[in-house]
Amino acid sequence: MRPEALRELLVAVAAGKTDPDAAFEALRRLPFEVLGEARAFARIDHHRESRTGFPEVVFAPGKTVEQLTEIIGVQRGQGSPVLVTRIDAGNAAAVLARVPGGRHHAEARALTFAAAGECGEPEGLVVVLSGGTSDIPVACEAALTAALARARVEEIYDVGVAGLHRLLGHLETLQRANVVVAAAGMDGALPAVVAGLVSCPVVGLPTSVGYGASAGGFAAMFTMLSSCAPGVAVVNIDNGFGAGYLAAAINRAASGGNRSSRADE
Repeated sequence: MRPEALRELLVAVAAGKTDPDAAFEALRRLPFEVLGEARAFARIDHHRESRTGFPEVVFAPGKTVEQLTEIIGVQRGQGSPVLVTRIDAGNAAAVLARVPGGRHHAEARALTFAAAGECGEPEGLVVVLSGGTSDIPVACEAALTAALARARVEEIYDVGVAGLHRLLGHLETLQRANVVVAAAGMDGALPAVVAGLVSCPVVGLPTSVGYGASAGGFAAMFTMLSSCAPGVAVVNIDNGFGAGYLAAAINRAASGGNRSSRADE
């Protein structure tokens, strides 16, 4: 249940407009709801958005279309926006045929279910960079996640260290950001370069792009972890969702907001 809906329910009970039994019925499946008859396959955490400011996210690999459909339906029934990550095109089409109101973000390999304006007014600024064109899918996942978490997002792609003049052409935008996400494979040097140019935190997002010795992103990750420039935090390889979520949390704090507890939303 979204924080706004929970607050409205409690205010209605206090004002005598809602029967306590009706309120209890609305809350009885909280804090989580078990899905599956013969054997539970999911326990949906309905209170997560109230605690953290962002609802539970659905990781698609390993789940059937039927399971995804049921999970999404239950989450939408609670009024929360839904993000499904790492879903292939075939499963995305199958889910959208069963659950109305969704959108497939092919480049980010994600599905979203959220009505216009449901996530609130964007705030602050998160800048998402990619070192190369091949890093864009992971960067897009980060940008989409941050946007759903109500960050204003600007995306700047293919500005890697092989041509630093491309990055420097966006220096003014970078220096206005509350946080920068830098996605890069190969040598993974982009976050360290950015951290030497800005005063805000930089989230290093290593990707699995690269030739043999890049070892599926480990070389990029180790480079980012060994950055000589301070202010770089590193997420897991190809973890665009994790980078976007962290960036949104930093952006929210820098913007003076706390979505899980603000009473004016």
